[in-house]
Amino acid sequence: MRRSVRLAASAGLGAALLLASAGRAAEEGPRPPCGAVPSPAYASLGGLPTVRVWTGRELTGWTPPACTGWRAAPSRLLVATAGRFHHRDGALDLLARFGAVSALTGVRYWSVSDRRWASLVTDASALRGPDATARRPDFTAAELASGEDRYFLQDDNRSTGAVVHRLRVRELTGDRLVAAMENVTPLRYLLLPLAGPGDLQSVHFLQRLAPEEWGYYGLARTDAEASRLLEGRAASYVNRAVALFRHLAGVPTDQEPPAAP
Repeated sequence: MRRSVRLAASAGLGAALLLASAGRAAEEGPRPPCGAVPSPAYASLGGLPTVRVWTGRELTGWTPPACTGWRAAPSRLLVATAGRFHHRDGALDLLARFGAVSALTGVRYWSVSDRRWASLVTDASALRGPDATARRPDFTAAELASGEDRYFLQDDNRSTGAVVHRLRVRELTGDRLVAAMENVTPLRYLLLPLAGPGDLQSVHFLQRLAPEEWGYYGLARTDAEASRLLEGRAASYVNRAVALFRHLAGVPTDQEPPAAP
């Protein structure tokens, strides 16, 4: 199901452009592919995705489009990722990648603080419900295609303890897939609460652009009620977003060079 895709040799220049766009105030907020041309636009096929980061006042007046399913609440942080990748089959094959929750432990990203490739997720499992102890095998594409709420746990390498997330497929056709996620248990670091239930949301749009070409548009937000500590460094969010894109696209996640060294 997975295939390696060689990234463009110009990735170093691409990383500089990623950081430049992440660090400057945006003229407009993100626009996912919901009946309109997406912004940021999909990056070139075979290259790094475009990643933009908005924080604080840059988000003033931005309202989530209805297709995200998000409530119209203020955001502390917003990350948009847009890229293209090779894929011959339909959306069900890509949906199976979302269902393979345990594979998240193999995702690696470039840690800016540690200056090395590191595991993004240290533990991950599908769950029979919102109970973190109710582990089960990975979801099948058919299970996710039902549109029912599914739950999984994920222990991030920068948090303390696993967090339970809800996963739901919002759209599914042969040529388009939209999946949404949000945390249902708090995120903590040591004894510090970083985010309450529902403060971390993401929506992932995958759409066929050509017979063997798909576009990925990911949008992730942190609610304004979450800790300011989550604003972090833009470079870290760029690298994490690129790692997730590569994972879903079937690209080695620790492909050199790193997106944001």
